[in-house]
Amino acid sequence: MIKIPAQKPNSEIEVLIIDGQSLVHTVVRSALLDAGIEKVQSAHNAYSALRLCQVTRFDMILIAFDVKSDKDGFNLLEEMKFKGFITKTTCVVFLSADTSKGLVNCVVEMEPTDFWVKPLDRSKVEKRVQQIISIQKKLYALRYCYDHEEYTTTIYYAERQLKDLSLVLYYPHINRLIGRSLFQLKEFQAAQEFYEKLAENYSYAWVQVGLAGTLLKQDKINEATELTAALLLREDTKFATYDILAEYHIDKEDYQQGYEIIQEATKLAPRSIERNRKSWNLARLNHDRMGQYLATRNIAKYAKNSIHDSPDLQLNVIRSGLDLASTLSETESNKLLVNTEKTLDRLKEDFGAASELGDQITIIEVRLLNLRKNKKQAEQVMLAHSLTNALKNFEDNLDKVKAFHEVGLWEQSIRLLDQMKSEVGHDSFTGKVLAEYLEQESKERQDIRYNPKELGEMASSHYKNKRYKPAYNLLCQAS
Repeated sequence: MIKIPAQKPNSEIEVLIIDGQSLVHTVVRSALLDAGIEKVQSAHNAYSALRLCQVTRFDMILIAFDVKSDKDGFNLLEEMKFKGFITKTTCVVFLSADTSKGLVNCVVEMEPTDFWVKPLDRSKVEKRVQQIISIQKKLYALRYCYDHEEYTTTIYYAERQLKDLSLVLYYPHINRLIGRSLFQLKEFQAAQEFYEKLAENYSYAWVQVGLAGTLLKQDKINEATELTAALLLREDTKFATYDILAEYHIDKEDYQQGYEIIQEATKLAPRSIERNRKSWNLARLNHDRMGQYLATRNIAKYAKNSIHDSPDLQLNVIRSGLDLASTLSETESNKLLVNTEKTLDRLKEDFGAASELGDQITIIEVRLLNLRKNKKQAEQVMLAHSLTNALKNFEDNLDKVKAFHEVGLWEQSIRLLDQMKSEVGHDSFTGKVLAEYLEQESKERQDIRYNPKELGEMASSHYKNKRYKPAYNLLCQAS
């Protein structure tokens, strides 16, 4: 059995308060001191908070949404979890005056210990601090095991704690970890029976969602359909139900249905980078160029100043803009290309000198030349740079595949595509979707040699000359 470290006394608990308002620091610090917690540090911005986390392992972190200047609290919370500064045993309190549904959904998904609405009331803060400390101490071993993926041991501790009447107020939380552990262990029948028994006594949203998830994993479609239909009508279960339904349809390779569901879930929590990525991958698999473009824009927007932020995100916006432009009318395409060229110019000003972006930018410029009907020049640029070797990541290589194809170097395009297919895993949501997408791309690029706009122009020429069958075939390819 896993060895669990001893808990700290209150006087040794390390606390970090992250907020741009001095009054918040004063109110919270005073409440913590009354609870016997003396090791309290303050940060007024994300940069300072991350610096402090690099040298101190905090047991409790209070983080405001409206952190000054460099990041918002949501991005900071996500980064701290990503870097391991926050684990299941860390007490996290999120502070915000904004209680809009989109923000609350996103915060809940990050699973903080508590959510306090600002402005803070001193007496309420004192009471909540005492309650949180008590909960943390009593559930420490349980959370530690779950945090370290010791799911069998988690269930062992949980079942013991469910016999402790002093923990009756915490039974729902304990049961929730049992259900999650059974799910992680893939004991779906046992999980179903567990949730069904809980449903006799609890009306919590997570019980019903958990039950629906176990039914879907067992392909008990009739029961699952009836239950999920009811859950989608409830505000407190709609969000999580969309997620489990999307996962189910992706597992069954029903990508269109999965995409539609992911889009609805994204509307509920637009800040989720991971969900926007899923939407992006499913959009291109379903040939939704506009959806692809909007998803990459959302990722770049909400990743700004976060752990996810990088020039690659702007590159992806540009690339999806080029994909979309190839399907639009001349007027709409030109308008989008002008905006895309402006974005590219800004990117070149900021990162163009960086050697790692040289090939990526050249490939984008090749695709722009081709869309501007300078195909011969585009081919010459592509050949002059001898861009035959694979680049550093999937998106870079995929863009190169498109560039090769668009300038007429079809053999090089297919060769690189085959190489990419051999390197994509199938053991995750993203891997499964991208593998399917590459198979689709491989077939289409072998059968279809031109982009939608070029095919449309060729079809128009055939039609004007009363060659209806080839015109029809070309329009089918464009579609």
